[in-house]
Amino acid sequence: MDKEEMMKRTAHFGLRVVNLCLALEQEGSMSARVLGKQLLRCATSIGANYRAACHAGNRADFLAKLKICEQEADECEYWLELLVQADLVSEVKVRNLRAEAHELACIIAAAAKATRTTAPSS
Repeated sequence: MDKEEMMKRTAHFGLRVVNLCLALEQEGSMSARVLGKQLLRCATSIGANYRAACHAGNRADFLAKLKICEQEADECEYWLELLVQADLVSEVKVRNLRAEAHELACIIAAAAKATRTTAPSS
C-alpha cells in the first residue's frame, strides 16, 4: 500500500468514526458523549498524524509521527471496546471499526519497523 492509499484509508476510518460518534451523540447519555468524544479525537488523529509523517522533513520526525499514529489506533481499539462493554453500542456495529483500528496499528508499526531497520539515506 502506498502513502496515498494509506492517507485515504486513515481518512476513511476517521469518517466512519465521525458517523458512529454522531449516532452516539443522538443517544444522549453523558457516557456516550464523553466516550464518543475520546474516540473521535484519536480516530481523526491517526489520519492527521499519518499525513504529517508523509510530509516529515527527516527520518526522526517521520518515525515520531508514525508512533503517534500507532498509539492513536490502539487507543481507538480501547474506546471501541469500552463502548461495547458499557452497552452503549453493539459489538456487531463496531466489529469492523475495531478490526480496522487494529489493522492500521499493525500496518503503521510495520512501516516504522521497516524504516528503523533500513539504512538512512545519504
